[in-house]
Amino acid sequence: MDFAVSFSFLLLFMIMLTMWDGVQSFKPSGWTKASATFYGGGDASGTMGGACGYGNLFTNKYGTRTAALSTALFNDGNACGQCYKIMCDYKSDPKWCIKGVSVTITATNFCPPNYALPNDNGGWCNPPRQHFDMAQPAWEKIGLYHAGIIPILYQRVACKKHGGVRFSINGREYFELVLVTNVGGSGSIDAIWIKGGSSDWAAMSRNWGANWQSNAHLNGQSISFKVRTSDGQTLVFPDVVPSNWGFGQTFSSHLQFT
Repeated sequence: MDFAVSFSFLLLFMIMLTMWDGVQSFKPSGWTKASATFYGGGDASGTMGGACGYGNLFTNKYGTRTAALSTALFNDGNACGQCYKIMCDYKSDPKWCIKGVSVTITATNFCPPNYALPNDNGGWCNPPRQHFDMAQPAWEKIGLYHAGIIPILYQRVACKKHGGVRFSINGREYFELVLVTNVGGSGSIDAIWIKGGSSDWAAMSRNWGANWQSNAHLNGQSISFKVRTSDGQTLVFPDVVPSNWGFGQTFSSHLQFT
């Protein structure tokens, strides 16, 4: 192979690498105005569980930097796992905002509407209002406790996670309920496929929050997953679950979204 051909192959490889990197990296959004309150107590103990199904937020590596999203943001659970950079809008409320500080949170819960109260006086999570009910420790990074509610600016950002994506399998025979946690990149999932060691790929459906279901009978088979995040990234997790798996177990992969 002469120099010209070698150079052409190298150039093509670099172009393909650039295109791949552009597709695979989650791009942050612009800044949007919203509002924020807090819940869960100073130790965030009241934030455990929630509408995304993450259970113990400490065990599942979400900690105290979390929030419940209003109807307009939660999107029927499609926003579960998404990450947002939030800062208090100091120009709008210098009395209660902490200036120049931001905090990044993960969406782990739903803030239900309260139609008995108006949107601007207690019904903070009523549609179409964009609102974050943040874990108290996260909220206090950007606002003063006695404010109760503050105006904010938020930006959706990439979720940066340690380790790989995790799969927790619950359910019973002929019914697998899979909770997917520790998802990086866009943080949220819009499609999952499941495959047993001796079966074909089958699409799963969202049961609730970050829980996805399959009606296959996969007992005694190793299990693979194909996961597509909300920004279009797709990863295959081959045989991430060994054939001797049991319901109630969690399995960690070595792969992660960016």
